[in-house]
This record gives sequence, structure tokens and C-alpha cells, in this order.
Amino acid sequence: MRAPIGDFADVRPALDRLDLLTAPVAEAVRAWRGTVPVDSILYVDTDPAIADTAVFVEHHGQELLDASANCVIVAGRRGETTTPAACVVRSATRVDVNGVVRKELGSRKVRFAPVDVATGDTGMEYGGITPVGLPEGWPVLVDATVVDTEWVLVGSGRRRGKLILPGKAFAELPGAVVLEGLGQEPGPAPEQPGVS
Repeated sequence: MRAPIGDFADVRPALDRLDLLTAPVAEAVRAWRGTVPVDSILYVDTDPAIADTAVFVEHHGQELLDASANCVIVAGRRGETTTPAACVVRSATRVDVNGVVRKELGSRKVRFAPVDVATGDTGMEYGGITPVGLPEGWPVLVDATVVDTEWVLVGSGRRRGKLILPGKAFAELPGAVVLEGLGQEPGPAPEQPGVS
């Protein structure tokens, strides 16, 4: 089987690789519902040593830079209430935490969740967090450009391996809210005083 994006040696339907997924991700794939058929969710085996974006795309294909997404866990706070949420943006962008996320969650302050909280609450490994299989009730904020991308590469719940699924599937995830402008293009580096 060949992946619809990227160059991967081992590509299989995720349903055939449940043993390589974390428990919450495997359960979400097993229970998949929606207009996107479950056999459209693919698992590709990858080396965790080259999981960082720049090295990854160099090894598996430059087109993945525009066809991959990151899932970042945040915590919004208003008074004594903390709301965890996932933000899914294209890998080449950054999450607009203080604008779009804060407004959507109705929070006074939003911060990135500490690694131990993000991994502990999701049951996933750092560097492999995916929006597939997140805890029930969590908002999953998805940048509209992810949904508009034909095929998207995203974490599998572990640092080893990735999932590839149609972009429109992200809009059907439990708790999904599709937002314009969630992913922002990185701006120029700030000027440093005394440097010319």
C-alpha cells in the first residue's frame, strides 16, 4: 500500500495497526463514525529519532510540510475553572493562543499545558499527541486550513508512527470546532537592540 502523501515504506490501515497505537487512539479508531470511512485512516511507521519536522520532511518528502499538522494541548483559565483543549494547526504555523484560542474558550488566560499534564491527561506520548482519541468533552479547535487539506499527516499517540487521514475528518472529531486564523504564520524575528 502506498501513502497518498509522503514517502513511507510501511503504510497500513490504522485498524490493522491498533497494537502500535496508544489505548485511547486505538479505541477511537475502533469506534470511528462519520462520513470519512475508517479505512481512510492510515498508519505509517516512522523512526522517532527523526520525528522533528525539519528532519522528518527531509526524509519523507518536502510536501509534508504543507500537509502535516500539530496537535497542541492548552489550558484556558477563567476564575477557578480550567478548560483543557486541543489545537490542531498546520505544522508550518503556530497556534494563536492569546487571540483565537482565548476567545473561543472564553478564558482570561490560556497557556500551553505542561508536558506531564498533556501526556498524563491524554494517555499519549510527548511528540506524538493526536486529536484522535482525546478525552471526552475536550474542545478540539481545528484550523480551517487543516480541514481544507486533502490528506493530513498527524501524530499517532506515540512518537513512533503517524496517522494520515483526510483533512475533512478533523471537522468530524468529537468536540471539533473549525476556526479561521487558529494557525498563524510565524512573523519575523523581533529586532534585538544593538544588533545591526
